[in-house]
Amino acid sequence: MGRSTPNITDAEWAVLERLWEEGPGTVRRLADALYPKGGASEYATVHKLLERLEAKGHVRRDRREGVYVFRAVVERDEIIGQELEALVERMCGGSLQPLLTGLLRVKRIKPEDLRELLALVDEFDAKGSRRKPRR
Repeated sequence: MGRSTPNITDAEWAVLERLWEEGPGTVRRLADALYPKGGASEYATVHKLLERLEAKGHVRRDRREGVYVFRAVVERDEIIGQELEALVERMCGGSLQPLLTGLLRVKRIKPEDLRELLALVDEFDAKGSRRKPRR
């Protein structure tokens, strides 16, 4: 597997989604958005989640007018890719085949989605894998 990244919890994901959708924000703004009727403990929870995300390298804080403003420094697709790569490595020994086969068996796929996937496979087959080399 490529670089090892810490998993993102559901709570951290919720914070990141707010940052991606609404842009940079303070702990207060994020806490109010995530916990509209929350109090001090919810504020502390969001603050801790932001600290964890910062330690993982997913958010950065800047001081503006005496208040810390947090912003996402990774794109949603990058984290999705990292999480999927970790899942494939952990559950499928690094092979995509068991994951894709399992998904197709348990999840209905629309014909147009299947055609799109097959076109993507053909494109990758024709051009070779676009995947970045592992470090």
